[in-house]
Amino acid sequence: MARGRLRIFLGAAPGVGKTYAMLADGQRLRALGTDVVVGFVEPHGRRPTAAMAKGLEAVPRRTLWHRGARFTEMDLDAVLARNPQVALVDELAHSNVPGARNAKRWQDVTELLDAGVDVVTTLNVQHLESLNDVVRQITGVRQQETLPDEVARGADQIELVDLPPEALRRRMVHGDIYPPDRIESALTHYFRVGNLTALREIALLWLADRVEEGLQRYRAEHGIVAPWETRERILVGLSGGPEGETLIRRAARISARTPGTELLALHVVPEDGLARVAPAALDEQRALLESLGGSFHQITGEDVVAALLRFAEAENVTQIVLGASRHGRVRSLLRAGVGERTIKGSGPIDVHIVTHEEAAGPTALRLPRPGRGLGVRRFVAALGGAAVLLPVLTALLVMERGPVGLAGVLAIYLLVVVVVALVGGAYPALVAAVAAAVLADYYFAMPLHSLVVERPEAIIALVVFVATAVLVGTAAGTAARDTLRAARATSEARTLSRLAAGVLRGQDLPALVEMIRENFGLRSVSLLERDPQASPVPHWYVVASAGDHPPERPYDADVESPVDDCLTLAARGPGLSVEDRRLLDACAAELGLAHARGRIAGPGGPGDPFADAERTRAALLLAAGRDLRAPLRTAEDALVRLRRRPAPERDPAERRLLDSARTAVHRAAQLVADLEDLSRLHAGALDLYLRPVDLNEALGAALDDLGPGGHSIVLRLPEYLPDVIADAALLTRALTALGAEALRHSPPDRPPVVTAEKRNGRVAIRVADGPVGEAATTPVRAPGSRADSLALRLSRDLAEAMDGSLRTSRKGGTFAVTLTLPSSAPGGPRRGRRPTSST
Repeated sequence: MARGRLRIFLGAAPGVGKTYAMLADGQRLRALGTDVVVGFVEPHGRRPTAAMAKGLEAVPRRTLWHRGARFTEMDLDAVLARNPQVALVDELAHSNVPGARNAKRWQDVTELLDAGVDVVTTLNVQHLESLNDVVRQITGVRQQETLPDEVARGADQIELVDLPPEALRRRMVHGDIYPPDRIESALTHYFRVGNLTALREIALLWLADRVEEGLQRYRAEHGIVAPWETRERILVGLSGGPEGETLIRRAARISARTPGTELLALHVVPEDGLARVAPAALDEQRALLESLGGSFHQITGEDVVAALLRFAEAENVTQIVLGASRHGRVRSLLRAGVGERTIKGSGPIDVHIVTHEEAAGPTALRLPRPGRGLGVRRFVAALGGAAVLLPVLTALLVMERGPVGLAGVLAIYLLVVVVVALVGGAYPALVAAVAAAVLADYYFAMPLHSLVVERPEAIIALVVFVATAVLVGTAAGTAARDTLRAARATSEARTLSRLAAGVLRGQDLPALVEMIRENFGLRSVSLLERDPQASPVPHWYVVASAGDHPPERPYDADVESPVDDCLTLAARGPGLSVEDRRLLDACAAELGLAHARGRIAGPGGPGDPFADAERTRAALLLAAGRDLRAPLRTAEDALVRLRRRPAPERDPAERRLLDSARTAVHRAAQLVADLEDLSRLHAGALDLYLRPVDLNEALGAALDDLGPGGHSIVLRLPEYLPDVIADAALLTRALTALGAEALRHSPPDRPPVVTAEKRNGRVAIRVADGPVGEAATTPVRAPGSRADSLALRLSRDLAEAMDGSLRTSRKGGTFAVTLTLPSSAPGGPRRGRRPTSST
């Protein structure tokens, strides 16, 4: 079934005509032959609005009582049963009365859309969650009813209903918005011209962002690369240097001159990791940018200029702000700077070159930074080795001065320079070459023990030695650095190939997460997913985890690697280098693909006729469950009231009959709920949030759900048992179903027994109808048998959805069900809580 389309009439303030426009659209659709119903419309006593609703079919509202007052809300079940083509639902951000099916009206609208019904609705911009504080600062009124921005941005069409502030105030004066007793107060407070103008501008800007998203999709779909100057976008290029703050402030001043301008900043990370950039400085620049209303972006690219221009074209940037080059004149002669190359390749994009204190001048001299490419430790080791080898070698050569001439001494020194270059790179080799030349001049060139050189050939030999040592040392250092990079690349490729092979072999997510934890030497790793409906406070769920005490929220982790807005990889452990962080990002992206592939692919994928038939059957069961739920609830409430009604003449047989009827109706309602869960699971509409779950807590919750009968179940669990990877609510549901099934078939003198044990990295939970003897090996899966009951089918499907399994067996008079789930401690047992036995 295709999802319905959502259309929103957006207004800046009450009274602009949103509801009237929605009803007019409904009348237009009705005239075209579309099946349109009014799900909920609130005219607020406005006669033109009420008149526009005439002729449209209205679904009767549902009456609710709250704190002794009577309220009416949209009857969602009635609208779903009516199943129109289009439903008109007013006030999308409205909060329903307690006792309604959903807490918010937008949740009702979501169910209508999921059922294939198109919805036309209304919304004021002040009800958007992201603008709530801004509106409060303007009007002095905090809106209590808010709507997550994701819901509005997910609409297929948004139409702005606009009125100039003066026209809206005239409507207020004429009594078209509020009753007479509220007009004066509204005009002097909320409906002041300044307030209405600001709200109007906010609505236009928010809608402009929505239109911009559509424009970006259009340009991407049609392959349009050249920027369209629909609005000014200013991009700041950040290298991570100290000039970043100057560039950001300069770009912010340029942006402030044109209202509606968007400010962005980009940091390009070259593939060598850019280890010279201090993360703390970059974080400070990011905080400054965000405080000025800009957004920070970071990408990886081999060529900084090419990556910068590629990002500018993709984001439709119109101006680029760069800092003046920090390179000296000699280096600028060898290669053009980033600014010059950006200007040559920018095309229609304007480029601003901003001077700053760090720009290189005529006398700028910068010493090389130690450890670039090979690490500080190897840099220091190379200098230390040169400081030890050169004096020792000089002492040995002085003792054997006769057979070794100046040329031989310089050749031996050259070997030391090459060794120093292989260890620490070119800069330690340069220091060693100069030091060796000085030692050779002092101890082996005439006159001895003097830095004065008399013979021209000795001068030439020393100069040639220094030049050769520098060239050879540079080449050796470059070779060592390339070798180190090649080894690093090989290690990264091996790590990624292992992870990709695990994905292709179909390994489950906990095993892949454990692989990542081992590769990086982390204490624990979690793949976290954010509930998109939880707003404004994000709610995170653990999809898979490995290690001890894995983080359950991103801010609990020492290292975080976001995959997208709703999925992130969080880890606890030692800090990672820039190269390791880049590799972790790649592993997180691969893990995100595996998670998405697990949701989309698998049994019942697209194109499978059997899966299509199963989904159709599940949809029918779901519809039947909706239709049966309300009558069963009504019948159960009626039986409860009859049972509680005082009737002295009622005999015990009648009371037992009422109790039996209530139990039967309650069981039927539970049966409908199980059918709904089963159909949702088969249709792929039941959300699973996997995380480590304490089995003792899940069993305790299941026993509580079973009521008095649950206290008769015997628990025999080991002293220490690792957590299981499962959805806590669904695991409790499955254990409750298994316990209820066992209680129904157990004699009074033989209560069910629950045992658990760890098997090969998984936890097996066994529920038996009587004393536990030897393991039963005879499977029971005959059609129509007890193993084919609805409770066991639901538990089996829930277990398989959580990467587990359920097996039934019988031995003698004992029927046993074994539920197996993945363990959260694949590397070994994890200390759990000490279980208790319940009898």
